[in-house]
Amino acid sequence: MIKTRQINLKNIKIGAGNPLVLIAGPCVIESESMALTIAGQIKKITSRLRVPFIFKASFDKANRSSAKSFRGPGIDKGLSILSKIKEKFNLAVLSDVHSLDDIDKAREVLDIIQIPAFLSRQTDLLAAAAKTGKIVNIKKGQFLAPWDMKNVIEKVEQAGNKKIILTERGASFGYNNLVTDLRALAIMRKFGYPVIYDATHSVQLPGAAGKSSGGQREFVFGLSRAAAAFGCDGLFLEVHNDPDVALCDGPNSINLPTLKKLLEQVKKIERALKIC
Repeated sequence: MIKTRQINLKNIKIGAGNPLVLIAGPCVIESESMALTIAGQIKKITSRLRVPFIFKASFDKANRSSAKSFRGPGIDKGLSILSKIKEKFNLAVLSDVHSLDDIDKAREVLDIIQIPAFLSRQTDLLAAAAKTGKIVNIKKGQFLAPWDMKNVIEKVEQAGNKKIILTERGASFGYNNLVTDLRALAIMRKFGYPVIYDATHSVQLPGAAGKSSGGQREFVFGLSRAAAAFGCDGLFLEVHNDPDVALCDGPNSINLPTLKKLLEQVKKIERALKIC
């Protein structure tokens, strides 16, 4: 299996053959109480299973299908909520930025700054995120081949930052559909940085519901197991306490009992790989 460099975040070691990390949480912050509840519940699950955990949630989903779609609480309130999660649960937090104006505020709270898939080639945004000195997680655009991410990496490196994580989230396959090519995990890991597999966005059906995206969460289990066996450094999962009423990405989100079962299976795969 290809080894990558190690990215250090508090007591979490990402890549370089370390245990798979989990980046998980709701797609968007719907309320403070909801975000705190989910963060606490996921921490309980991951602590029992000894899975390194980073909480994720968006403060603003600027790329929703419809102008009427729920976007989140906004950057000020959203970062305040993420800060409370950090303090209450002693967790690292990740969220995405959509414009240069987000960077200065985001750097004060976030441990990992995420570049959304649709913005993965935005040079100025990549450079600004890199210059914060924070870990930068770049979602591979649905429109990019895995080898195209080499150019994206170079933009961040040239801005003076080598604390990079890449995330695979499927590729566009016709209209309103994504497909996962697991070869992308190995191809991108050859660039020397950890690669995360986003199993829930990979089963998204972009725009398929007309004014929102659809999804096929029934495939999250199989794809997560396959990615863990094929070789990745972590999983990225949309987790909601009731996905059917989620205000964003409900059809491709999983619930907490499902998360527990999934992580138990992934841990078994990890152990099997170490024996081989």
